Amino acid sequence: MQTYAYGFPRLGENKEFKILIEKFWREEIEEDQLRKELDKLEEERLSLYKSLIDYFPLAEFTYYDNIFDTALIFSVYRFRNLKDYYNYARGKKALKLKKFFNTNYHYLVPQLKKNTKFKLGWRKLFYYLDKFSSFSKIVFLFGPYTFFKLSEKEEDKNLFFSLIEAYKELFKLLKPKAEVIHLEEPALVLDLTSREKKMVISGYKCLLKNNIPKINLVTYYESVDFLKELYKLDFSAIGLDFISNEENLEKLKKIGFPQEKKLICGVVDGRGVRRSNILEKVKLIEKIKRYTHLKEENIIISNSCPLYHLPFSVEKEEFPESIKERLSFAKERLYELKLIKDYKEEKKEEAEKWCSLKTLKRRRFYFFKVKSFSEKEFKIRKRVQQKELNLPLFPITAIGSFPQDKELRKKRNQFYNQKISKEEYENYIKEKIKNLIDFEEKAGLDVFVHGEFERTDMVEYFAKNLEGFLTTKRGWIISYGTRVYRPPIIYKKIRRKKFFTKEIIFAQTLASKPVKGILTGPVTIIAWSYNITDFSFSQLAKDLATALNKEAKDLVKKGIKIIQIDEPAIKEFSPLKKKKRNDYFKWTISAFNLTTQLPFHIQIHTHMCYSEFEDIISWIKKMNFDVISIEAARDKGKILDAFRKINLKRGIGPGIWDIHSKIPLNLKEAKKILDKAIDIFGKENVWINPDCGLKTRDWQEVEVSFKRMYKLACQYRKKFSK
Repeated sequence: MQTYAYGFPRLGENKEFKILIEKFWREEIEEDQLRKELDKLEEERLSLYKSLIDYFPLAEFTYYDNIFDTALIFSVYRFRNLKDYYNYARGKKALKLKKFFNTNYHYLVPQLKKNTKFKLGWRKLFYYLDKFSSFSKIVFLFGPYTFFKLSEKEEDKNLFFSLIEAYKELFKLLKPKAEVIHLEEPALVLDLTSREKKMVISGYKCLLKNNIPKINLVTYYESVDFLKELYKLDFSAIGLDFISNEENLEKLKKIGFPQEKKLICGVVDGRGVRRSNILEKVKLIEKIKRYTHLKEENIIISNSCPLYHLPFSVEKEEFPESIKERLSFAKERLYELKLIKDYKEEKKEEAEKWCSLKTLKRRRFYFFKVKSFSEKEFKIRKRVQQKELNLPLFPITAIGSFPQDKELRKKRNQFYNQKISKEEYENYIKEKIKNLIDFEEKAGLDVFVHGEFERTDMVEYFAKNLEGFLTTKRGWIISYGTRVYRPPIIYKKIRRKKFFTKEIIFAQTLASKPVKGILTGPVTIIAWSYNITDFSFSQLAKDLATALNKEAKDLVKKGIKIIQIDEPAIKEFSPLKKKKRNDYFKWTISAFNLTTQLPFHIQIHTHMCYSEFEDIISWIKKMNFDVISIEAARDKGKILDAFRKINLKRGIGPGIWDIHSKIPLNLKEAKKILDKAIDIFGKENVWINPDCGLKTRDWQEVEVSFKRMYKLACQYRKKFSK
């Protein structure tokens, strides 16, 4: 039995990836030095693979994102140097960002047109095959359907087959250098129409009939509905995820598996950190073997999905041993694969010591329901709130965070490392809040925020202040580009210990206008954390919603009139299969509505990022918010079309400034978005705001953009108050 791994984090044990690229962006190092250092980092990553695993692919490493790299490989875009490359991520050519399936990883969205000519461009794969061929003869590439599906395009079947021809040309050239192509096709687990399935099968029949390297087709995140049809195609191996779902195993029991192919079994969790029980994994493999009648040499054990959803290693975390022995990060997942193989080869001692915990069995789904307000109730709320707040047309606000500079991060580290006192740190934060309130007053904002200077991260901050969470020191993972965060770990029942958002109250004492009380919502906290308990997500959501509602009620008692519950993860965390979404949205919407059980005069805001609302819009309407802010800048307001269908006459803040780019607000583009929002929602319902928090921006960009927002607000108030 062989081991096979993929997607190991490129970030590095000490965030070297992030540090190096950001130095390049600040022009502290040249391109040649950056490439050299990143190659060194990649060599270390490959060496770790080789020390524990039999097979793994080359060319997974990317300077930003592999979907974008695929667009470069096939000449959808071109670049001359890395400065030009990064222009597509954060410059004037910046592409739209979207969440990758139902994860918190983002990718750059390629734009395909009917006349797009796919041809070989960037020779990325050949570079890695030439430079690192001593490590592996397998090369990574996203499959044509996943690339096509995740791109924005004009519907044209011929475009897909044109792409297939480009893949054919590439595969022919790879034949002398690569023994196997590791082809990732996660989009095959989606709900494909019969037309899409026919297109995939036809495309692959065309692609696989040439003299090309062997192909390992790898799927993950869910089950594949049309396995029988895939069996007929000339893949050398097929990879299936046996962690995220039960259907793949059930299908093998019903239809078996082709004896001439290899089955890559995703049996260690690529998205969770609960340590594997090796004995239970061996039993699972035996069950797969029994269902498929495959010989052992045709069963390859692997991770369930890419390992970049996990931190590098648990080794240097300062947890009690009783906690540490319950955890596995990416490096430990590689070791677990080795242990499973060792156990099968009768080397059982280490495997038996690794984990004595029983296999986790989630408790039964926990149903709870909190009613949604009626349209009549929303109208009443609106009248009451306007009387209370007296806001002008087109009120200006921010989403939450403001720039966190080097000085702030230094002070925070000094406090955490006990080099300065709690009093000194809190006084420093208060000074930052004072300065921000002064800025917001002068900039003409109508609803203020406190800046979130005390918050390292929108989830980690709450995890540190609620009972039931562990937070890591080195557990970084990439969200997009070089943006990283540390997911907390839920290890026991969640409770609120005491009131903790005192900085919001301090800000309100300084402000002449209302300050939003901003809380991260229960679903987002769960989605961006790891769960090693046996509680279901719905039970955890109810416990979290109860705790957050207590915090919100205390803010209200202390004079806060606007509460914002950030829920960017509601769409992203939803099941990929439509048949599973009904139960999911029942508990997620109930959790949001439980959190927002507050008096009618309290205006409820929510913020949702980079979501495709079309297929969940009916659920969004059930959420008890008065104002929703969304990210609309990169797609130039296209996202607003989803709301037109449901006649949602509540407040909307269509983000008019793309804060994931270093480019300040563009007045011309902002006006187009505002005009569209007014057309759909009505002038009395439209807010003016950036599309997300400003934590990563520079103050100069912030000052310029808010100055332009105020100018816009004045123009639109004059225009629509006539």
